[in-house]
Amino acid sequence: MDLIQPVLMRTIVDEGVLGLSNGGVGSLSLVLSVGLKMIVFVIFGGFCGVVSGVFANLCSQNFSNDLRKDCFKRTMELSFNQTDKFSTGSIVTRITNDVTQVQNFVTQAVRGFVRTGLLILGGIVCLVSLDLSFGVVVLCGLPFILFMVVFFMGKANPIFVILQDKLDTVNSVMQENITGARVVKAYVKEEHEKERFGKANSDLTATQLRVMELFSYMTPLMNIVLNASIVAVIYVGGIRAQGGGVTPGAVMAAVTYISQILNAVMRTTMIFQTASRGIASATRLNEILNCVPEISGGGFDGKTETKGKIEFRNVSFGYGKKNILKNINLTIEPGETIGILGATGCGKSSLAKLIPRFYDVREGAVLIDDVDVRDYDLKALRNKISIALQKSEIFSASVKENILWGNSGASDEEVKAAAEAAQAKEFIDRMEDGFDTLIAEKGMSLSGGQKQRLAISRCILKKGEILIFDDSTSALDLKTEERLYHALDEVCGGTTKIIIAQRVASVKNADRIVILDKGRIAACAGHNELLKTSEIYRDIYNSQLKEG
Repeated sequence: MDLIQPVLMRTIVDEGVLGLSNGGVGSLSLVLSVGLKMIVFVIFGGFCGVVSGVFANLCSQNFSNDLRKDCFKRTMELSFNQTDKFSTGSIVTRITNDVTQVQNFVTQAVRGFVRTGLLILGGIVCLVSLDLSFGVVVLCGLPFILFMVVFFMGKANPIFVILQDKLDTVNSVMQENITGARVVKAYVKEEHEKERFGKANSDLTATQLRVMELFSYMTPLMNIVLNASIVAVIYVGGIRAQGGGVTPGAVMAAVTYISQILNAVMRTTMIFQTASRGIASATRLNEILNCVPEISGGGFDGKTETKGKIEFRNVSFGYGKKNILKNINLTIEPGETIGILGATGCGKSSLAKLIPRFYDVREGAVLIDDVDVRDYDLKALRNKISIALQKSEIFSASVKENILWGNSGASDEEVKAAAEAAQAKEFIDRMEDGFDTLIAEKGMSLSGGQKQRLAISRCILKKGEILIFDDSTSALDLKTEERLYHALDEVCGGTTKIIIAQRVASVKNADRIVILDKGRIAACAGHNELLKTSEIYRDIYNSQLKEG
């Protein structure tokens, strides 16, 4: 519709106003009829533009919705080792800002490339059909435009990748300061963190300004070429009109066409700018989407006659080049309660993380119910295990919803029973809305002990065949901890339990206590026997309990 308008305007000027084919007598009726036709075409073109915009946005929005969900799904499938390679801020930037950049690119690609492409090619055809000399003017102007597009896009493309990396840094600093706000305030480090954020933000701004500076040069230069081309068309058209080669209406139409062509080229450069950002972001998103999960499930459905047996067979494991755990051999029988004790950094938590396959062993094998954990379907394996960690992850939802993470189909009575066993019901009942009380993000409205007891409630409600407490009672006083373990014996009597702790009081009633020392099992026996045979255990016991 845009390309038809100049031709109709030529008819109005040449015939309706100047009357070139009617002895210089214009025709008002022709002006009205052609003008009405122009209005109809404009309305139709406007309708098509609205529908095109609607469809382009539907396409891009649904595309970004699918892309964001796929990226999040893949992030959830990655092992801890793989997610450690991406910072939290980087993952957040990729799934939010990078997806938005790709979404903008799709919007432009669906509508912009089609529209500008038709305007450029169609405009050139229409311009040449008016007079061949007008086409020569376009051919003289286009190379300058194309050179500027290639030059400035080539300079800008690498900067867009850097720009997203700078945004990663800003998001990482933000995330660290929001989650660690209490530590920042406690150590009076507000000014230090303001400076750190200011530096990250200044780097981001400087990178953005580099891009904007490039395009601030490009736009005026392209405008100069555009206006010079229009002047050339008027000049050539004037000469041709004097010689009778073209009509004044054709010159007007030519000016409009060349304006449409060069404006379309300029819009194309803006589309290429969006495309460059979109392609840079797509590359970063592909780093997530193409990241094949290191830990994938086997085909075993988890149905076994034995329930709760664990075996570590010649297990070695580490995060870097050096092994933390070295040649671990340990068998835990169904229903047995095992305590794991040792110095900080000896590998206690690492040992527990191998059971649900948060990480894979480097050497040896971990067996659950006489089946290698690598043969299990991941969901089936992890459904067998209830785990409570020292750092209790609490979500911004109600108390009840947090506990129901253990078993979404549990009844209210089961939720209350789990909370009571975890010694959490007492403080929940004191809350204004009880189990319906909303918890602040990351459990900021709860104390450390309250968060741990909620996590333990969730763990108990799951009713797994294996129960793992990874130093998850460290914030509880000894009386509360004693009541908790007494309740566990009643509620989870036949469940295999692994209790990782720093305190002897937490594990002394276990059937056996494993003493880890420098990544190896130094001793494994009951409390009384270890007091007689293990010097390491006696040292820990004497330092903690000898004075009563």
